[in-house]
Amino acid sequence: MVKETRFYDLLGVGINATEAELKKSYRKLALKYHPDKNPDPEASEKFKEISMAYEVLSDKNKREIYDRGGEEALKEGGGGGGGSSAMDIFDMFFGGGHRGHRDNKTKSIVHQLSVTLEEFYNGKTRKLANTKKVICPQCNGIGGKEGTVRKCAGCGGLGVEHSLRQIAPGFVQRMETICSRCGGSGEVFSEKDRCQKCDGRKVIRDKKILEVHIEKGMADGQKVVFSGESDQEPRKETGDVVFVLDEEEHPRFKRNGSDLIMEMNIDLSEALCGFKRQIKHLDGRVLRVSTFPGEVTKHNVIKVVMNEGMPHYKNPFTKGRLIIQFKVSFPRSFMPGPTLEKLEALLPKRREVLHDDDIKEYDLLDIDIEEIKAQSHQDDGPRRVQCQSH
Repeated sequence: MVKETRFYDLLGVGINATEAELKKSYRKLALKYHPDKNPDPEASEKFKEISMAYEVLSDKNKREIYDRGGEEALKEGGGGGGGSSAMDIFDMFFGGGHRGHRDNKTKSIVHQLSVTLEEFYNGKTRKLANTKKVICPQCNGIGGKEGTVRKCAGCGGLGVEHSLRQIAPGFVQRMETICSRCGGSGEVFSEKDRCQKCDGRKVIRDKKILEVHIEKGMADGQKVVFSGESDQEPRKETGDVVFVLDEEEHPRFKRNGSDLIMEMNIDLSEALCGFKRQIKHLDGRVLRVSTFPGEVTKHNVIKVVMNEGMPHYKNPFTKGRLIIQFKVSFPRSFMPGPTLEKLEALLPKRREVLHDDDIKEYDLLDIDIEEIKAQSHQDDGPRRVQCQSH
C-alpha cells in the first residue's frame, strides 16, 4: 500500500515501476527540463522536483520509507537530506560534465537525438551544427591588454558565489551562481583596455559541423561523445558534447535487445490451410514467410525467423531473431446455412449433448472484459464485519 504517489506522478511512472523504468523516465524528463536545455524558470523548478523524486525512488530504503509514510516520513527519518543534488544525479547519467568550477572543466553539452529503428538497423551519419564558445584569437582569452587584468575582489578570482537554498522540507540545495562583478571570469580590467573582438568576454561564438555516426545495432539511451567539443573557457579543460540516442516508436516492429517483434494478422482460412505472406524489412528487403499446406496456425502462436532481427553492435553481420506473433481473424457475423454445412463436413464433428427436459438451457451473451475487471475491484473493497451481540 502506497500512502502518496506524488513522486511517481512527477516521473510519470506507476507505483510498481522497476529501476529500469525509473531511470528511463528520469533521463527523458531531465533532458527536457534541465536548465542548460530549457531556460524557463518553471522548467528549472520542475527539474529540481523530478530529480528529488528520482533520488528517493531509486534508493531502495528511501523508497520503502516514502511508500509507507510519504514525504513527511522521509523528513522525519532523514531520508531526504544530505543526498545527491539535482546536478549530481544528472552527472550520474551524462558523464559528470556538469561539475562547473569544481573540477576546472567546462560543462558538457547534452543533446537528445531522435533516431528511427531503420537508422539503428542500417546505420546512419547525421550532420549537426554545434555552436559553441571558443577562445578569442585576438586577445588569446585574456579579455583585454596583457598586464592590465587583475583578480576580482568579489569572488576572489573563482568566478562564482555560493549560497544555500531550501527547495522542499528537509531538502537543501547548494546553489552556485556567476559572480555579478566579473561575470564569471574571476578577473576585471578597465574599459579602455577591453578587447575589441570579444568585448572583454575572452571568448567568441563559433559554429562547427559534427558528424554523429549512428552505428548498426546501437540502442536507445546509448551515447555518442565528442570529447573537447563543448564551450571553451580560459585556463579550463574543455567539456564534451554528448548525444543521447532516443529510439522513435516504429509502427510495425518493436525491439527487445537484438530481437525484433511484430504481429501478423491472418484469416481463418490461412490459419487452417496454410499461407504465404511478405514482410518489408527495415533495410527495404522483402521477406517471404510461409507455412506448409494444411499446417494449422493457432491464435497467438509465436514463430521465429532466425538471423533477421537487429544487428549486434560492433558485430553487424550477426543478428538477432525476428519474432512473429500471429493473430487469427475469425468471422464476426453468422455464417449462412449452406456455408456452415460445407464447413462442418470438413471439420471434426461437434460434440453431442444429451437432451433432458430437467436441464435448463442458457444463451451466451457478449460482455466487456473491462467491465468484469471493474466489478472485481469493487468486490475486493473493504467489507464491514458486524459483531454479534450476546
